[in-house]
Amino acid sequence: MTPAERTLRGRMGAHTSWANTADPSARTKPGRDAFLARFEKQVDPDGTLPVEERKRRATSARKAYMQALAMKSRKTREAKARKAGEAAA
Repeated sequence: MTPAERTLRGRMGAHTSWANTADPSARTKPGRDAFLARFEKQVDPDGTLPVEERKRRATSARKAYMQALAMKSRKTREAKARKAGEAAA
């Protein structure tokens, strides 16, 4: 099987799986919870902060992470645009 065929087969399987999922939110909840727990552990590794303070800090850490991803994405898009401009010239 070629890489392209594997990709198509994987996409078909994913769409079939999601089509048979009654509650997509419940299915992805463990992943979302683990993602958010990552930031709580980052800001309070010993678990000593009050719950509200830990959640406040974790929210800020998550927002900072997302902003860093956005910046990285922007830089990548700019580099691709520069490269495309140089190739066209």
